[in-house]
Amino acid sequence: MNIDDLLWQKRRHGGVYPRMVRSLLDLGRLDLVIRAAQERGDWNCAEAAARELCAAGEFDRALALMDPFTDIGWRAAEWLTAELMIRRGEGDEALAMVRPDAAEQGDGHVSARYAELLVRAGRADEAVDLLVPHLGEHWLRSHLVEVTEGQGRDDRVLDVLTQAAARMEGTEGVPCASCGQSCGADRSERWHVLLLISRVLERAGRTDEAVEVLRTEIASGRRHPVNFPQYYAELLARQGLIEELAALAVSERYSAFAVYAKALEDAGRAGEAESLLREAIEAHDHPNDRAALMRLLVGQGRVDEAVETGRPTYDYYDCGNLLHWALELLVDDSRPDRALELLEGLTGAYAEGHPESILQLRFWLLGEAGRCAEGLTEATALNEREPGEWDTVVARLLERDGRPEEALALLRAAAQQGVDFDLTETLIRLGRPEEALAAVPTIAEARAAAERRERELTEQGEQDDPWAGVGATAQAPPF
Repeated sequence: MNIDDLLWQKRRHGGVYPRMVRSLLDLGRLDLVIRAAQERGDWNCAEAAARELCAAGEFDRALALMDPFTDIGWRAAEWLTAELMIRRGEGDEALAMVRPDAAEQGDGHVSARYAELLVRAGRADEAVDLLVPHLGEHWLRSHLVEVTEGQGRDDRVLDVLTQAAARMEGTEGVPCASCGQSCGADRSERWHVLLLISRVLERAGRTDEAVEVLRTEIASGRRHPVNFPQYYAELLARQGLIEELAALAVSERYSAFAVYAKALEDAGRAGEAESLLREAIEAHDHPNDRAALMRLLVGQGRVDEAVETGRPTYDYYDCGNLLHWALELLVDDSRPDRALELLEGLTGAYAEGHPESILQLRFWLLGEAGRCAEGLTEATALNEREPGEWDTVVARLLERDGRPEEALALLRAAAQQGVDFDLTETLIRLGRPEEALAAVPTIAEARAAAERRERELTEQGEQDDPWAGVGATAQAPPF
């Protein structure tokens, strides 16, 4: 284990990838995750295992997992060690261990992480003080609101945000420092602060004030980004202000209309919501309205009507998400053959523009329908024409056909070319997590293989370039 390998893992997602770690933990195999942390020096495993042990109250074991990483100066391990110590009741010692110096406090990411620890240690006011100098950064304003939730500091946070909004109000129309014009960046930042103020007021129980903040801004007549009136609509829905929401849905149709329909449904007025959506589809036929009506119908168990509602969009070039949802609805309703009929009937822009996606969906549905032999014949023929391109599809169909060893043999052969995610996930799905872990190269092995491939590609590129090396020693031109 060394810093360079850990940095490579962080950048390239090498070693045991997070989804696999989560799968192993879901299977109850914390022992395997701990072993990978200890024997492989895998940070993803060490971090996840330490958190699991901490949740179980096994602080000593969790901290012991961190020791090899902190010994080499891995900063992420130092942060996590401090968090574990705070959970064990050693807040002062933990904070002293990772306290940023004056220079580090200028780094928003460092300040954000340390603020989290301060809050965990019961020192929320210090966390606010630390973050105040960074409130010019969009994400750190949100972070301030998030870390202080439930800490009894809402009045303090509101004061800080209100001052920030006032400063931004005073700079509207002032030329932007980066572009030299009044580009609207100042307005966007102010809108974000107003949303945060409303959010804090709402969680503090001051709901009338939360609504008024956004109501006043909407009434100003200024143009706003889409998410601003949408958030206002969602706030009105949460507070049961249906009539005001109805008026907003008229003036801010694309931001608030679906929220209004959902609010009607949640208020027991599903019939009104359905009529409203059908009228909107008749008038505008926008995919968002069809999606909202599909969701309402699915909630009532009217799957066929939901699928038919979305049908006009299935041929749109950029509306594949509704098609995928319709197919999933039919599969979940135990009708994969009906889903296949729907897919095979597509002839429009989506089918023409996404032929590989259509094929992938077809093979999935053939497997769901128990027609694996048919799918294997088609996928194998494709794989013969495009070697390796359809290995995953063929393997999944083999697995669904009750031939797991053949599927694994195919995936193992593919893994030799650097493809291993499908192999490991198949092994886990088959209940063979030890084999899955063994199939993952160590960080050092994966890094060496990646660097070797990069060198080979570079050398190949130089060989293919007829001008490679020509003029290499000549002086560069003066421009």
